[in-house]
Amino acid sequence: MKKEYRVKKTSEIEAILKKKCFRSNQYFSVYKLENSETSHFRYAMSVGKKIGNAVTRNQYKRLIAACITNLNIKLDNNVDVFIIARPAVVGLEYKDIFKQLEYLFRKQNLLTQGEKND
Repeated sequence: MKKEYRVKKTSEIEAILKKKCFRSNQYFSVYKLENSETSHFRYAMSVGKKIGNAVTRNQYKRLIAACITNLNIKLDNNVDVFIIARPAVVGLEYKDIFKQLEYLFRKQNLLTQGEKND
């Protein structure tokens, strides 16, 4: 995914968290913020040290990024999203991570209407 699809600045991430519009389950928390300044979806993620060493954390970051890339066609524009991975995510495979993220994105009304992935 291109760099323009990432939220990089700490101040922007803090703005997303400050809005307190989030949904969560035992694996992830997903915060969202409407953003009219961009013409596309942007995201940031946090994978904490409780999940494992650097190799494990980077592996889960890549899995989450791959899920977002596959969901990108169905995501609404003009939204910034911050994803926090919780320690329970350890041991999940790609398909499980994808299902959990898709569920939370659907709960946040981030997916376009009428789209469903089987």
